[in-house]
Parts: sequence; structure tokens; C-alpha cells
Amino acid sequence: MKNFMWSLGPWVAALWWASLCAVGFWVVPLLFMRMPTPYMAGQMAAVLFTAQTWVAVVCSLFLLALERRDARSSRTLSQTFIGLGMLLALLSEFAVAPHIVARENLPFWHALGTLFYALQCLSAGVVLWGFLRRDGAAR
Repeated sequence: MKNFMWSLGPWVAALWWASLCAVGFWVVPLLFMRMPTPYMAGQMAAVLFTAQTWVAVVCSLFLLALERRDARSSRTLSQTFIGLGMLLALLSEFAVAPHIVARENLPFWHALGTLFYALQCLSAGVVLWGFLRRDGAAR
């Protein structure tokens, strides 16, 4: 069972990273190009970013549990990036998004949200790269 769970690690990391990239860099920009008003696009983007937050939280919790169970060696760097990605997702959802939805100082909060999202994407990419490297080294 442990080998099966471990083999899911790269897939879950890939889901986390790819969903971040798809939503943030493809779907949401398309919304703003195609929706009749920026307000409507923003409302839909908020729903998508909330869904993405929960994808990130579930994936990162699974990956943290997987890393904690791995007895091969200390994985503190990977755990750090997983935790950082999850923290950035939660901060974006509960600290930044309410200000964006309320349209409070929109340039500042949007820039901060974009920064957090990009850093989360980078963190998920580092985690994915680490899993793929380990998987390749194990063969």
C-alpha cells in the first residue's frame, strides 16, 4: 500500500501545479477577454480561485502526509515548499480575496494576490520537480 501511495505523489503534485497554471494563466485571462463585463469576469474568477484554493489544500495535505510517512530520509525542503504553497493558497483566499471582492485598494490587493499566486505556482513546481527527480533516481 505504501508503494501505491508513494506512486501517487508525482500525480498529485502534477495536478496541483497544472491546475494552478491552467486556472491562473489560461482560464481567468480568457474570462476577462470573453465575458461581457470585467465585473462578471471578476465574479467568475473569484469562484474559480476559491475552487483552486481547495484543490491546493487537498493536494498539499496529501503530499505532506506522504512526505511524513517516507522513512527514506528527511524531506524538509520538500515539506517547506508544500507548506509554503498551502499557506500562500490560504492567505490568498482568506486575507487577500476579501479585499479584492470588496474592491478596496484594488491595485495593491490584486498585485499582492498575483504575487502570492505566482509564488504558489513556483512552490508547486518545485515540489513536482522534486518528486520527478526522486522517482527518476529511484529507478
